[in-house]
Amino acid sequence: MTATSPALAPAERPAPRRAWAADLPVLAVAVVWGGSYLAAKGITTTHTVIAVLVLRFALVLPVLVLAGWTRLRALTPAQLRGAGLLGGVLGGIFLLETYGVVHTSATNAGLIISLTMVFTPLAEAAIRRRTPSPAFLGAAALSVAGVVLLTQGGGGFTAPGTGDLLILGAALARTLHVLLMARIEAVQDADSLSLTTVQLGAAVLVFALLAAVPGTGDTPWAAAAGFGAAQWAGLAFLAVFCTLFAFFVQMWAVRRTSPSRVSLLLGTEPLWAAAAGIALGGEHLGAAGCAGAVLVLVGTACGRRAAGRTDD
Repeated sequence: MTATSPALAPAERPAPRRAWAADLPVLAVAVVWGGSYLAAKGITTTHTVIAVLVLRFALVLPVLVLAGWTRLRALTPAQLRGAGLLGGVLGGIFLLETYGVVHTSATNAGLIISLTMVFTPLAEAAIRRRTPSPAFLGAAALSVAGVVLLTQGGGGFTAPGTGDLLILGAALARTLHVLLMARIEAVQDADSLSLTTVQLGAAVLVFALLAAVPGTGDTPWAAAAGFGAAQWAGLAFLAVFCTLFAFFVQMWAVRRTSPSRVSLLLGTEPLWAAAAGIALGGEHLGAAGCAGAVLVLVGTACGRRAAGRTDD
C-alpha cells in the first residue's frame, strides 16, 4: 500500500561499486510496501478503515511539512490546485485498498494491485491511439488470467469477492493517478517533497471529512483508544516505514541510481506481499491460486519489459 512516489528524474549511471548501496534501501522499500497489506489487515476492520487512514497520515504529515516548509511555501496556486486534485485521487486509492484488504487476503491484495503495471501502459496507449505490442498484450492477458485463478476457491468457478474487486478498483485508480501526474502541467516542475505533502494533506482532509459523517465507522479517537501494543506497532510500521522511510529513500535513490533500476526494484512489491501473507499471515493458496500468483507475477514482469521497449 504505497504512498505517492517522487518523480523519477534522470540520473547519472552509478559506478558498479556503489550501485548495490543504492539498490538495497530501495529493495527495503519494496519489502515494507509488500508487508503493508498484512499490517493494514492486522489493525483494520470495516468500522475502523477511515479512522486508521486519518491516524496513519496525520502522524506523517507534520514531519513532511517541517522537512519541506520553505519549498512548500514556494508552490504556485496552480501547483496547489493540481496537487490537491491528485490528493483527492490518492485518497480514493487508499480507501479502496484499505477496504479491499479487510475483505480479502493480503496475498491477493498485493498481487492484484500489481495490475497497475499493466493497466497504465494500456491506458497510455489508448490515449495516444497506439496499438500495444503483441508481447505486451500477451503479458496483459497472462496477468488477467492470473487474477481470475487467484480469486478462485476450490469448488469450481466463482466470481471475485468484494475485497478482490475493491483492490482491482484501486489498481485502476492508481492508473488514473499516474496519468494525471503526467498530464497536469502545473505539477510537472513542482518539488517532489512539496507535491507529496500537499497530496497527503488533501487525502487526510478527505478522510477527516468522511470520519465526521455519522455511520462511516469509528472516529480516529475511538479507534486509537481501542488500540493495543500490536495495533500501535502496526500503525507505526505503516506511517514510519511504508510512508516516511519509503518516500525519503526514493528521493535519495533517484539521485544515485537510474530510474529504471528504482522502478525494477519497487516492482518486486507483489512478491513480498505474497511472502508476508503466506509466511507471516498464515494465508494459503490452493493449486489454482498458486498458478494464478505465478501468472500475475510473470505477466506483470513481462509487461513492464515490453512497455519499456515500446517507450524506448
